Amino acid sequence: MSISTKPYKNSDSSKKEQVSKMFDNISKNYDNLNRVISFGIDIKWRKKILKMVSIKKPKNILDIATGTGDLAILLSQSSAEKIIGLDISEGMLEVGRQKINQKVLSDKIEMKLGDSENIPFEDNTFDCITVAFGIRNFENLEKGLAEILRVLKPNGLFVILETSVPEKFPFKQGYNFYTKQIMPFIGKLFSKDKDAYQYLADSASIFPYGKNLNNILSKIGFIDVKHLPQTFGVATIYSASKK
Repeated sequence: MSISTKPYKNSDSSKKEQVSKMFDNISKNYDNLNRVISFGIDIKWRKKILKMVSIKKPKNILDIATGTGDLAILLSQSSAEKIIGLDISEGMLEVGRQKINQKVLSDKIEMKLGDSENIPFEDNTFDCITVAFGIRNFENLEKGLAEILRVLKPNGLFVILETSVPEKFPFKQGYNFYTKQIMPFIGKLFSKDKDAYQYLADSASIFPYGKNLNNILSKIGFIDVKHLPQTFGVATIYSASKK
């Protein structure tokens, strides 16, 4: 399954190439701009993931689409001895490495350039795998999820944090106005890449969420699939495991 929208509609390059270029372009301003656009609520959602992961007491964690490493850094508070952050944007990874060095976490967290649809690890490697605001950027969603299932250990934990669309009035209407009008406007004001935040809004609006994503995860082979809407449904946390 491919999520059809791309960052640069006038380019013939693949979605994967465009996403990598987009995040390279916005990497320097991404953290600050993300806090503004989300009103900082995303920090609360990530803390919920930390709590879910900590219960499982994993020894190693793979954080896919790690970006600048916010979730990987937070997960260092868990029992994990090793955390690997994987991303296709070297620009985002470099910002993440600087943050990790400042927090003296380089012995625990490794930032690695790699493709989520061709994960460079052996089968059954990780106790826990996380993805925060990354799976809607996969070029082929089912292929990426199948790769995640492959490298997850049996009985391991897979957690997704992703945007979703509120279904109740007036939150749905407010969300649509904010993501289609306000968010791209803020992005254009503060980012040199005017297409990036329009793409992030567009991709969020068409991505399968809730039970639809649950069904895809189950189809791929995940078990114990659950979803927990957050903040009136503007985001959702999903959890799943492997036989």
